[in-house]
Amino acid sequence: MSNPADSLKRRAVELGFQFSGVAPAVTPEGMHRLVDWLDKGYAGQMSYIAERQNAYADPNLVLDGVRSVLMLGMHYSGYESIPETSPGQGRIARYANGTVDYHDLIHSRLKSLHVFHDDLLPAESSRGIVDTAPLLEREFAQLSGIGWIGKNTMLISKEQGSYFFLAALLSTADLQADNPQTTDHCGTCTACLDACPTDAFPEPFVLNANRCISYLTIEHRDEISGDLRTGMGDWLFGCDICQEVCPWNRHGDYCEEPDLQSSHELANLELYQLFNLDDDAFRNRFRKTPLWRPKRRGILRNAAIVLGNQAHLESIPALCKGLSDIEPLVRSACAWAIGKINSPDSILILETALGVESNETVLKELQKSIHELLKQTADSND
Repeated sequence: MSNPADSLKRRAVELGFQFSGVAPAVTPEGMHRLVDWLDKGYAGQMSYIAERQNAYADPNLVLDGVRSVLMLGMHYSGYESIPETSPGQGRIARYANGTVDYHDLIHSRLKSLHVFHDDLLPAESSRGIVDTAPLLEREFAQLSGIGWIGKNTMLISKEQGSYFFLAALLSTADLQADNPQTTDHCGTCTACLDACPTDAFPEPFVLNANRCISYLTIEHRDEISGDLRTGMGDWLFGCDICQEVCPWNRHGDYCEEPDLQSSHELANLELYQLFNLDDDAFRNRFRKTPLWRPKRRGILRNAAIVLGNQAHLESIPALCKGLSDIEPLVRSACAWAIGKINSPDSILILETALGVESNETVLKELQKSIHELLKQTADSND
């Protein structure tokens, strides 16, 4: 009988995974870093991580009797050129530029690999996961020899860079393990740390999610702190800055999966039209894409912040519509954004909204924007 690990790897390639490695199902060495990260409050509102902390320490709580973890990598559209945004457009992280939600695509491939595994090893069990189960994928990928965890906390490979998804097939079989990656190759480079516009890295290899643009635009459900909004720039969903500046991403394989290749419509999304979408229309357009996760209220909040950062007069009509949105989160972000656009009508628009607004948070944002605009007017007249 051929080596089961080799057979599984060959089948994984046939299913569209570009590379793989096997690690033993042990408690990850980096578990103490997760505990410390949680204790420092760096997880933000992602309470589900702390709630499943024990499971991250024991892969048996993900699959009973697990002995091996087959880590898998699939490229997304990281190396393709994406046009610069124009006024009224927002950037979407490269991993979400495809035409499907990567979870759905990878899950279907994992299901096929799971069937192959159980046919190959009928006395054993397996479980495929991507992103959702309490497994420290990057730790197991490093243990399987795929790459190292870089200063930006991304998994980096010399050959593959970091523009790839990770998935795993857990198995109760004792598969032949690969040699672990025991060194990192970041060296003295701090490009990723230096480039972060919101200072999300308190130190190398540590990410404070509370300041991370990806977290803020996707996982954070409430108001985004005023001191972080400007740093978001034109990022509507996610962020690629710390990957774009990484020297290891100057080369690598291109995405081979059509559904994950960049759609320029999504790469730089037109923002004005988003304010015309009600819940049903938003669901119909984005339900099968990663943009569904923040829901309509989160995406419109982000869109308003991007438009405020761009500060173009053409954004005023869309933001005015957002001022009367059903969601206070959207109205508040629009009030902030209009305050950043020096339009002759901005103060009147905000004062009119102030007269009908009842939400305390939105009222404070309206008052603050009016105050700042009046101060700008006074300063310009001096």
